[in-house]
Amino acid sequence: MILLLRRRRIPLRARDIMTTPPVTIGPDASIKDVARKMRTERVGSVLVVDEEGKLRGIITERDLVFACSEGWNPEVKQAWEIMTEDPITAKPDEDIVTIIKKMRDANIRHIPVVDDNGKPLGMISARDILDFIMTLAGLGIFHEFPSE
Repeated sequence: MILLLRRRRIPLRARDIMTTPPVTIGPDASIKDVARKMRTERVGSVLVVDEEGKLRGIITERDLVFACSEGWNPEVKQAWEIMTEDPITAKPDEDIVTIIKKMRDANIRHIPVVDDNGKPLGMISARDILDFIMTLAGLGIFHEFPSE
């Protein structure tokens, strides 16, 4: 089987696949509240924002696993204690290839999309990228040719 692909640039930007609105929480929320919010919103991460709505950190499922493994009391410990401060972010007009490279290089599965003031606009997860790729495959963008 020979796989022939034409190299074409798809003008896909962060704003095209990000999930909106982003799920946010305040820095003083308990870890229990963070976990509850992630469960009810059915997301793998939440963005920690300050009183002005600016991004201050991100909490992922990995962070919750860490807190549990350390025996932290989820009703006492707060979001700011387990969040990753100053997370890697993307801008709405940033191309998806650059975003995928950022995610791969940093070994992260979630990347917040922020405006010029640092306020979250959306979130891109590895799942969002996979869903897009599957959409392309379903549309016949990738063609498989039988080998000779």
